Amino acid sequence: MFLLDVVDQTVKKLKTQTANVLTLMNLSLGGFAIIFTIHGNLRLSLLLIFIAALADRFDGMVARKFNIESELGKQLDSMSDIISFGVAPALLIYQGILSEFGGPGSFFTIFFIACGAFRLARFNITESNGYFTGLPITAAGCLVTLSFLAIPYAPPQTFLFIVMALSFLMVSPFKLRKV
Repeated sequence: MFLLDVVDQTVKKLKTQTANVLTLMNLSLGGFAIIFTIHGNLRLSLLLIFIAALADRFDGMVARKFNIESELGKQLDSMSDIISFGVAPALLIYQGILSEFGGPGSFFTIFFIACGAFRLARFNITESNGYFTGLPITAAGCLVTLSFLAIPYAPPQTFLFIVMALSFLMVSPFKLRKV
C-alpha cells in the first residue's frame, strides 16, 4: 500500500513537470546551437534550432493536455524562447552573413534579439485573448534560421532586410490568431 502511494505521487510529480522538461530541452538545444555557432558548426546549429522549435511546440500542447499550465511554465517558456529563437538564430545569421556588414550587421543582430525580448515581455503581461500581437519570436527565429539556407543564392543585403523586417514584425501591433 505504501509503495503504491509513493509510486502514485512520483508519477503525479513527473506528470506536472513534463511540460517544463520539454521547455528546458528547448532552452538546452538553443544553448547548444549558440555554442556550435561560436565554434563554426553552423549547419548543426541550424538543425538544433529547428529541433528546439519542435520541443517548444510540444511543451504547450503537453501543458494544456495535462492541465498543468502555470505562471512558472509561461515565464520559463519565454526565457527559453529568447535563447532558442532570439539569440541562437541571430548569431547563426550573423556568423553566416551579417558579420560581412561590420557595424550595421552587428546592430541588426542585436536589434533582432532586443525586439524578440520586447515581444516576449509584452506577451507575458497581456491576457490571452486568442490572438498574438506581433509575430511570435518562434516564427521569426525559425524564418531567420531558414533564411540561412539561402545565403549562397541571395544577395547579402537581402539578409539585412529579412532580419530588420522580422524584428519590426515582432514588435508591431498587428493581431495574429493563435493556432
